[in-house]
Formats: sequence, structure tokens, C-alpha cells
Amino acid sequence: MQSQATYNYKVVRQFSIMTVVWGIVGMLVGVIIAAQLVWPELNVAEWFHFGRLRPLHTNAVIFAFGGCALFATSYFVVQRTCHTTLFAPGLAAFTFWGWQLVIVLAAITLPLGITSSKEYAELEWPIDILVAVVWVSYAIVFFGTIAKRKTSHIYVANWFFGAFILTVALLHIVNSAALPVTLTKSYSAYAGVQDAMVQWWYGHNAVGFFLTAGFLGMMYYFVPKQAERPVYSYRLSVVHFWALIFTYMWAGSHHLHYTALPDWTQSVGMVFSLILLAPSWGGMINGIMTLSGAWHKLRTDPILKFLITALSFYGMSTFEGPMMSIKTVNALSHYTDWTVGHVHSGALGWVAMISIGSMYYLLPRMYGRTEMYSTGLINAHFWIATIGIVLYIASMWIAGVMQGLMWRATNPDGTLTYSFVESVKASYPFWSIRLAGGVLFLTGMLIMFYNMVKTMAGHRAYDAPVVLPAAAHA
Repeated sequence: MQSQATYNYKVVRQFSIMTVVWGIVGMLVGVIIAAQLVWPELNVAEWFHFGRLRPLHTNAVIFAFGGCALFATSYFVVQRTCHTTLFAPGLAAFTFWGWQLVIVLAAITLPLGITSSKEYAELEWPIDILVAVVWVSYAIVFFGTIAKRKTSHIYVANWFFGAFILTVALLHIVNSAALPVTLTKSYSAYAGVQDAMVQWWYGHNAVGFFLTAGFLGMMYYFVPKQAERPVYSYRLSVVHFWALIFTYMWAGSHHLHYTALPDWTQSVGMVFSLILLAPSWGGMINGIMTLSGAWHKLRTDPILKFLITALSFYGMSTFEGPMMSIKTVNALSHYTDWTVGHVHSGALGWVAMISIGSMYYLLPRMYGRTEMYSTGLINAHFWIATIGIVLYIASMWIAGVMQGLMWRATNPDGTLTYSFVESVKASYPFWSIRLAGGVLFLTGMLIMFYNMVKTMAGHRAYDAPVVLPAAAHA
């Protein structure tokens, strides 16, 4: 039996489309700054310098591309699994327009050099307040929908989405606490090593909750749906959830090895980072083993290729992260391109690939279709993107280890073997390969945009009727 109500797909459609658009914008800026390292003469104007564009790139790919993907999928999943339409649809619409305003303001202020200089939290205080207002509205819509659900059970994907929403609010509000001086200038409420500790408590947990927990919510819905198989172990998914959200909170200080941070605090971060390996791999194994009995689908289903490859990169980068948190390893890797390679194995391999796979599932359904305009183009996108990621991260790993070894090499008399500029010169070939990898990944996003436009062409926006729990499953 079907009710007359329909799911609110409008806001899901809006966020899905902007996920692709902002993905292209953010990755284009990434390609530009990668090119600036190879050809410094591309730093043509003050507002176009690497130092201005780099925070624009990180904010665009994390909060514009990743953020829109999270809004879209969480709004879709919470409706479908709770068998009810979104709570406060007007507030949901506000979260879309408010978030787009945040992104546009970031695109204006960051190139102008208006920044708080806190990594992943560069936006100045008026925009920070807008972020908080939009985020609290998001929480009201999401948890309001859960409260009016038609099922007694709350599916595990919603636990991950809920944890990500609550924790990001906490992280953002605490880390962004500041004393305003003018409309465009403020000073952090913290000073010295406390400021550094709060920043990396925020920074690492932005990775842990914004870029991990939220996207695990995607994984726990879209992998079983696309594979047409139940989650391998629901019990493991619940253990994975509680272990992950408890452990992640303590790991941020591993960003501050060999700094003025007390040594014991650095060690706490290292220990919890190593413990993190267990829940991370538990989730990765749970996702991949969901394909038990359906492995043959990988041959013909490019969406599944995106989702399962994303899980593979998740497993790899969550092994690499704990290893890099070990102080002796960190002594070599810190401040090198190895860190850049690690970040992008997670950002491109995990976050982007799971988002792209989820968007390929969502987009046609927003227009009453069962599949995208061209499966062949999805396949091409997959291989172009995968080759791009491999070129990117392999070049950065090699460059990073080389840089670390060159910086610590000494002559018998104790003097440095290499000057810093020699390590820069030796990095150029790898920066060129990284640029090629970035161009390939951006090319894949352009293919996706074309496929999206063709999927939408000639098809009306579609809002599916709400299905009561007794009639069908999510």
C-alpha cells in the first residue's frame, strides 16, 4: 500500500547536481596549483598565487564537492530508510542555498587573502557563523526526519550520518572560536601550542567525521543497494561505528610530532592512530564482503567498480595513516610530499570515488530513470580516474620518501649533503606526473558532467511516492 506523499527529491537533486559542478571547480583549482609547482611563472597575480589558491582548492573539494555529496546522500538515505519524507522541507531548502552561499563567499574571500590561516578552517568569522547556522539547520532536518520515521529500527547508515553531523558541529564551533577585530579579520580564541592542538583536534576529526564517517554512511547504503545483497555483517557494522567514533577523537595530535606539543600528548595521538586500524579495516572488510556471491557483477557494473575501488583505497589509506603516525616513520614523512600522497589516496581514492559511485546511483533516480545515459561513459570515467589516482599518489610517495632522505642526509663532517633547493629540483619530475594524474581525474569529472546533462535531458524531475514499511523495503 502506498501513501499519497512523495519523498522530497528536490533538495537531493539540487545537491547532487552541485556535487558534480563543484567537483569540477575544486579539481580544476587543484590542477592549476599543481601546474604552478611545475611552472612557477603561472603565479601571475597576487590573488592567483599558490598560497591563495591552495586553501580555495581544499575548501572547494572538501566542503563544496564532498559537502554537497553528503547533503544529497544523507537526505536521500534518511528518507528511504525511515519511510517518510524530510522534516521541515523549507529548512532543507535553506540548507541548500545557505551552503551554496558559504561556498561562493569562500571563493571570493580566500583569493583576496581574507583568511584565519587555520587549515581546513580558513574562512573568517562572519562566514563561520553562517556555516554554523546552516549546519544546525541540517541537524534539525536530519534528526527531525529520524524522529518521525515509520520504522522502529534506525539503519546503520543513519548512525554514521548522524554522528558526522553532530561531531562536525562541535568541531567547527570550538575550533572557530575567535575574537573579531573587523568584518574581515579576527584572532583565534586560543594561543600558541593550545591553538595548534585545538586546530589539529579539529583538522584530523574533520578527516575522521566529515571525510570518513559521513562517507561510510554512503557506503552502508549504496554498496548493498547496487550489489543487491544485504550488508555482510550488520553486527560488525555496529561495532565498526562505536569503535570508530570513540577512537578517532584522540588521534589528532599525531599531526604535531616533533613540535612544542608535550611528548606524552604526541604519544597518545600515535597510540590511538594505531588502534584506529582495527575499526577502519573492519568497515572496509564489511563493505567488500557484502559482494559475497555477487563478485561477477564487477565485470559489468561500473558503479560497483567505483564503490568497491573506493573501499579498497579506504583500506589502504587507513593502513597508511596509522603507519605514518609512528614517530620514527613520521620523522621521515613529515612535511614531505608523502603526506600529500596519503591525503589524496583518501581524498581521491576513497571520498571522490564513493561519492561519484553514489551520484551515478542517485542522479537517474531523481529523474525517474533506472540508469545513467551512458554506462560506457561511466566505465571510461572509472578507468581514467583510477589511472589518474595511481599516477598521483605513486609520484607523491616516491617524491616524499626522496625528500625525507635528502633532508636528513649528512656528510661525515656533520654538514648537510643536500641544500633544500636541490630537493626541490629533484622533485620536479614527480610534480609533473602528479599534474598528469590530476588532469586525468578532472577529465573524468568532465565526462561525468556530460553524462549527467544527457541523463537529465528530456526527463522531468521525479519525486517517488513514500512507501510504507509493510509494503516494501528501502
